[in-house]
Amino acid sequence: MTDAPWDSLRDELDRWSEAGRSLRLWLRDDDAIAPSPALSRLSELAERFEAPVLLAVIPMLAEPGLAAALQAMPLLQPCQHGVRHQNHAPHGAKKSEFGGGRSPATVDAEIAEAGLRLRDLLGDRLVPIFVPPWNRIDPGHAARLPALGFTGLSCFRGHRLTETGDLVLLDTDLDVMDWQGGRVGRSHEDLIAELVSLLARRRTGSIDEATLGVLLHHRDHDDTVWSFLDALLRLARAHPAVHLAEPRALLDGRRDGPASAG
Repeated sequence: MTDAPWDSLRDELDRWSEAGRSLRLWLRDDDAIAPSPALSRLSELAERFEAPVLLAVIPMLAEPGLAAALQAMPLLQPCQHGVRHQNHAPHGAKKSEFGGGRSPATVDAEIAEAGLRLRDLLGDRLVPIFVPPWNRIDPGHAARLPALGFTGLSCFRGHRLTETGDLVLLDTDLDVMDWQGGRVGRSHEDLIAELVSLLARRRTGSIDEATLGVLLHHRDHDDTVWSFLDALLRLARAHPAVHLAEPRALLDGRRDGPASAG
């Protein structure tokens, strides 16, 4: 790989600086259930670059050993990732654990029970953000999340809330994995090109947003992904236009309003 793709990202971030703009870059990692070498590697990456990670934990699959492991991983901030990561969608429909065809009472009871188990395991470290498996949740179910104790919902870009209430939508924008191509890491060139495009649209006003989330899956990362994250966070940490945001603080900041120029 040449430096040209990374140069294009540096150039775009320089344009942010010239425009007096500041980007809040944040990380979300899905499907945590147990300690593993990959989870330790994610924690080491976070520590090296002082980059907090919202860690979406599957409540009913989470092993007791995860709680002990996370005690030594302070930058991995756990939140609730659905219930069992179980597909309830009809045959032929896109996978979803919380589709519109499911009973509201059943969905609420499952989410509440799973939340209690997760709190028993992880205590007050839980961030009150709900991450639905496959980034999908029916708007009606989402509208009831505040009543279940959540202040944030995190899916993937393009998700919309029809009834927001007190719920803050904090979506991710860039997925490092190529799921259709064999569950492998996407090429650096492909990821950087998409990232530059997303940033340019924010800078020019096509997207009125100064926050960008990167979606990770530590259990599936290959060397291509790990090396991309290392290079991305190294650049982000060094560039004055980028702030590596803490999920809990970012949730509060989004409630207060958009980031100021800086």
